[in-house]
Amino acid sequence: MANAVAKTKSAELSTDVLDDIFETAGDGASFDSSEMQIPFVRILQALSPQLNKKKPEFIEGASSSDMYNTVTGQYWDGEEGLVVVPCYQTTKYLEFVPRDQGGGFKGEIPANDPMLQRTSREGSKEILPHGNELVKSDQHYCLVVDADGGFQPAVIDMKSSQLKVSRRWKTQIAMQKIKHPKTGAMVTPAVYATTWRLTTTEESNDQGTWGNYQVANEGLVTSRDVLMEAKAFRESIMAGEVKAAKDPEQQAAASSVQDDDSIPF
Repeated sequence: MANAVAKTKSAELSTDVLDDIFETAGDGASFDSSEMQIPFVRILQALSPQLNKKKPEFIEGASSSDMYNTVTGQYWDGEEGLVVVPCYQTTKYLEFVPRDQGGGFKGEIPANDPMLQRTSREGSKEILPHGNELVKSDQHYCLVVDADGGFQPAVIDMKSSQLKVSRRWKTQIAMQKIKHPKTGAMVTPAVYATTWRLTTTEESNDQGTWGNYQVANEGLVTSRDVLMEAKAFRESIMAGEVKAAKDPEQQAAASSVQDDDSIPF
């Protein structure tokens, strides 16, 4: 499959066409927000089907440690990365059948379920009382900001070895301070007023090598349009009006907990 997203540069369009496009902006593009599903952005690992020409998920041109959109197939170079505006974060607790018992995704466990307090460790795995495996997933709802100023919503979920990156990212967001220009007070900006660049790096242990995230602060949002869209996106999520798309890796569910294509725990 070729890259699913063909980016059309505004500069390639005539002035007349651009005028018509902006004059009719939004026409026919309004849908029931409850039906809108936000795609995931994930790292391509060495065994990802998107890198196998024989698989229908194949993304032409993509390489290991690049990042990709699970719905559109758009991908970003892992070294160059992508810029995001974080809008909302939630933590999910996911249950999987162990691989030696057939594997498969069983569902999400509510955060207040007492069973989460009765897990045990078996090596690098967290085991529920009835023997299934528990995976913690930090899900960051973001706007991905394109180089031309456009933006698109996405969920960046961090599991297993990526959780340490998520913890650092949340800490950096919470510790940010800016000086109020009128009062001089130091304040923490809204999460959706900040921008961050996500790149990837290789990590390894005795189980193998895999790609992981790196997160760097890119400063405050400079576009009011992006700021207002990010604020509205956060409010829609908190109101339950939008949700993440169905996870293709959970749907496949052939593996147990390593649903990020063999990321070691």
